[in-house]
Amino acid sequence: MTSMKQQSITSLPLSPEEERRSRMVKYSITMGIRIVCIVLMFFVQGWWLLVCAVGAIVLPYIAVVIANVHADPRGSQVLRPGGVEVFTRDRPEDGK
Repeated sequence: MTSMKQQSITSLPLSPEEERRSRMVKYSITMGIRIVCIVLMFFVQGWWLLVCAVGAIVLPYIAVVIANVHADPRGSQVLRPGGVEVFTRDRPEDGK
């Protein structure tokens, strides 16, 4: 008989609402940094202007990639509770 790993409630994946909220927070933070880059472009000169322009152009792509990365810190695989074990009995064939 094999021993089964006990499933803990903390090892379950995030609910769809929690996962969606986490992705929205990551996306919002990245896009907030983009807004700061755009505003700073009006006040800086030289290399800093180039850095802010690159940030304003590249950050939307980075925001989407970061928001869509599936990284669940609690675990990636959920085991079925009471895992299925198949037991077979040797059946006598027609009373032999």
